[in-house]
Amino acid sequence: MATNVNEPSVTALVSGILTDVQELINQQVTLLKYDIRHDIRQVKEGAASLGLGIGLAAIGGIMLCLMLVHLVNWLAPNWPLWVCYALVGGVLTAAGVGAMFAGKKKFETLNPLPEQSVEAMRENVKWQTSTTSMPTPHVSGSR
Repeated sequence: MATNVNEPSVTALVSGILTDVQELINQQVTLLKYDIRHDIRQVKEGAASLGLGIGLAAIGGIMLCLMLVHLVNWLAPNWPLWVCYALVGGVLTAAGVGAMFAGKKKFETLNPLPEQSVEAMRENVKWQTSTTSMPTPHVSGSR
């Protein structure tokens, strides 16, 4: 039986496959880094807008709180001004605590890693470790 000299050996094929797997894993690590950098860039942009919005809303909220205190004092002229401040402050504090618990609940479900990239990389690493742990087939016969 004649063998074709131009055909690569089994060792060369396995070596080529392992090289391709390593290159694929390197590409997936690069993709994962890009995904994380992209997410960080979006977080920075969002944080700047969020910070400006929070600052302006805080100033507006303070003005509205002062207005509410004086409205309560106008509606109940017999109440001292400090009671009106306590009433408005207590209601706002209760609302703020409720909002904090709602935000905490949302943060508990947050997953900052890109799941698809991580899962694909896990599968490739698992496949590579299973193929590298397999014994290299030995081909007997004449060359």
